[in-house]
Amino acid sequence: MPRKKSTSPDFEQSLNELETLVEQMEQGDISLEQSLELFERGIKLTRNCQESLKKAEQRVQQLVEKNGDSELEDFADASEDSNAEPSE
Repeated sequence: MPRKKSTSPDFEQSLNELETLVEQMEQGDISLEQSLELFERGIKLTRNCQESLKKAEQRVQQLVEKNGDSELEDFADASEDSNAEPSE
């Protein structure tokens, strides 16, 4: 039996909605009350995104450990290595 989808929006939906909220707030043509409501919604979306990223990171860690390679490299370190000029 397929697993029931959670009622919370997925990462991409949350991120897209968050971007829309930011654009609305940056326009500055909404009331203070509306701004507060959008801000509150933005906080909830941000927490949802953070939780999704945390779960994804844990899943990657489990998969890496399952394959016997328990050392992960920081993304920043990996991108610095790829930006380095090749030695001649």
